[in-house]
Order: sequence, then structure tokens, then C-alpha cells
Amino acid sequence: MHIRDADLTDERTQDLLRLHLAGMHASSPPGHVFALDLSGLQAPGVTVWSAWEGEAILGIGALKRLDAATGEVKSMRTHPDHLRKGVGAALLERVIDEARALGLGRLSLETGSGPAFDAALTLYRRRGFVGGGAFGDYVASDFNQFLHLELPRG
Repeated sequence: MHIRDADLTDERTQDLLRLHLAGMHASSPPGHVFALDLSGLQAPGVTVWSAWEGEAILGIGALKRLDAATGEVKSMRTHPDHLRKGVGAALLERVIDEARALGLGRLSLETGSGPAFDAALTLYRRRGFVGGGAFGDYVASDFNQFLHLELPRG
């Protein structure tokens, strides 16, 4: 597996992003999907990576810098043909490594609730993320939850 900066003009990357957004809309009620679309991933302060095996895209993940001390994990998605191969874990490590390199002290994320999100929640919790309060512009509801990872300096 090779992780590199995502080429958001690549049709395979865009197809996976469309799949990601469709899955989020299928698993969350209207008005409760906060996933970034293509324009959101192209915004300043957002870095996107993709995982590849040969010509096949395995997954995507992004880091959105919120301020000088905090980042947000965004748009984590493993292609359905490549589940349980460590793709999500590898992309999450890339996001965490970049957050550390930027000197961020905390990574946060917002995700849905319910069985469709269990695998992602397991991944995040295994990596040390813990539940906590809303952050940024998010508002807590029955349909979302927030996880945070402290990144010790030094």
C-alpha cells in the first residue's frame, strides 16, 4: 500500500468521494451530514491523502486545520473492495503524523451514531480517541458524536 497526496482531479478519487458522500447520506438523517464534498476538500487548510495498490484506490482521508492547535479528521473512507486490510488505520496514522508535524496538540472528529459507524468508531478508539463534547461549529444531537485525541508535544 502506498499513501500519497490525493489528486482530487483523478476520476477514481472522485468516485470514492462520491461513494463516501452517498454512504454518509444513507446512514444519517437529512441535515446531519457534515462530510466534505470535493470543493470542501479543496479548501485552504485541508490536506487529503489517498491510499493505492497499483492502479486501485484503496481509501482516502483528510486533515482540516481548525486553528493553530487543533485539527479535524475528515472524509475517512475505505473502498468497499478493500475493507479489513488496514487501509483506514494507515490513513489515520498519516493524518496523525501530519498533525504532529504541524505542531497541533489535538485532533478531533465528528461522526455519526448507529451501527453503520461501528467499524470507524472501533478504529478511532483503538488509536486512542476518546468521546467528548462538540467542537467548532458542530452541535450535538442524537445522530452524531465527537471524539478527540490529545497529541502530546515533544
